[in-house]
Amino acid sequence: MYKVMLVDDDYPVLELLSEAIDWVRLDLQLTSVHENGISALEACAEDMPDIVITDIGMPKMNGLELIRELQQRKPDIRVAILSCHNEFRLAQQAMKLNVQDYLLKDTLDPADLEKLLLQFKDKLDQEQQQDQLHTHLLDLVDRSKELMREKFIRSTIQEPILDAAKWQMEANAFGLSFQGQICLPVMGFISNYRSVTQRFGSNDILRFAVNNVIQEVLDKESSRTIHVSYDAKESFMLYLYPPGLKVNPYEQTKRTIELIQGALRRSLKITMNYLIGSISTNHDELKLGLKGLLGSSAQRFYLGEGEIARQQDRGLVKAHVFSFYDKANEEFRDILIDKREAALLPTIQRWMNVFKEQSCPPEMVKDWVLKLLLDLKLKLQSLQHFRSTYSVDVMHKDILEIDTLTELESWLIDYFHSAISVTGEIMDHSKRLSVLNALQYVSMNLDKRISLEEVAEHLFLNSSYFSRLFKKETGETFIEYVTRMKMERAKELLDMTNEPMCKICELLGYDSQSYFIKIFKSYNGLTPVEYRKQKSFTSVKV
Repeated sequence: MYKVMLVDDDYPVLELLSEAIDWVRLDLQLTSVHENGISALEACAEDMPDIVITDIGMPKMNGLELIRELQQRKPDIRVAILSCHNEFRLAQQAMKLNVQDYLLKDTLDPADLEKLLLQFKDKLDQEQQQDQLHTHLLDLVDRSKELMREKFIRSTIQEPILDAAKWQMEANAFGLSFQGQICLPVMGFISNYRSVTQRFGSNDILRFAVNNVIQEVLDKESSRTIHVSYDAKESFMLYLYPPGLKVNPYEQTKRTIELIQGALRRSLKITMNYLIGSISTNHDELKLGLKGLLGSSAQRFYLGEGEIARQQDRGLVKAHVFSFYDKANEEFRDILIDKREAALLPTIQRWMNVFKEQSCPPEMVKDWVLKLLLDLKLKLQSLQHFRSTYSVDVMHKDILEIDTLTELESWLIDYFHSAISVTGEIMDHSKRLSVLNALQYVSMNLDKRISLEEVAEHLFLNSSYFSRLFKKETGETFIEYVTRMKMERAKELLDMTNEPMCKICELLGYDSQSYFIKIFKSYNGLTPVEYRKQKSFTSVKV
């Protein structure tokens, strides 16, 4: 709906036009009426109209002065002069100001003004449609160019360059040429990508927003830089420089990256890490450089948030990270059971620093963390009525998708805060500390044979009394509970490992493999072998 302003020092005229024109029927909005040009101009500072009907001769600021001011602020504004002056001189001045019409009060019929307003509205509609079409076409062209660049870069990385002349012709289409210049490739990737995607809700929206901010910075810098998305998380920038440049290209590139990082933080609250590759002087070197950047997952893993680094081969050591696994397991178990939230952050940070100092391969770190969480998850499930919000599949998927140690640390903090909260609720609602101690004892001794008498003795309780107490508090007998925990652990071992049946029996404290198979089938309806085959078939099918 277009906005209309009326300006005339003759108030009866303003009142007449305000009431005589059916603004709603014309689909127009009369936003304000004013008795002088100064008042109208001040109102326009907050709410600029699309159409102005104004008198000429007014105190403080006449209509012609008002029109000049408004046209400087909004060149496409529609103006009609309503005046009792019919001098040719005033009409001439009005025409020079590109006033669309000149109406005389003496002969004015509101119907004529309505016709004029409709003409203004139709013209504005046409211009708006043309602007929208033009903008849409430009967006399509830009998007098409962007997709072409992305396809070209993917092809350069993934496919052999069989025809160098054809490759160069395609590269020239978006300004990439090695004639008289060298190229410095850079890869950027979003830090804490998982939380960022949750905030934006869509990879397409995220990619569009990031691309716009980066391109705005590059345009403002007038930099000979080509920005290409690789996916929603990663993108490349190809910095072009003349050979023999007096300024160090690495330093100049770093300066531009810092400007981009600042713009992304201010506009989108996004942090990006960057790896700067090696100078390329031809298409083969560029191909190797881009592939090298994509393959630098180990170096990326240990980059700090917002860090800019030169690409390098990081010497990774297959450290015996599982040699100190038991110590970490014990520390985190105590934090969960005792609800020591204050100890959580320093403990996580200390173990993350161990990985960094020992330069452990990212895959090994993730395996270590996943095993830790699965073991702790089982211990948490041993607490009465616990239901974890993190399934094994979700946990596994989340950890595999994590790119950096910083992101892993953040994820672990969230995970353990949630776990402590749930554990605390369970322990606060429990009526018998003895039963809780029994549950904890079972969770930490699933690899052994566990008897009711043994646990009762551990708790300094009579075995008959403990048996009745356990059934009253949990709703199941102690033997039923131990069997259920062992069977749940058996399913996890069948799901997550390739251990043979004899080894799984040993890990669960069963001396007889046939007895274990019998109990497992009674509990799950399938033998262990049938269960593992069924899970394997389901995974392949999905």
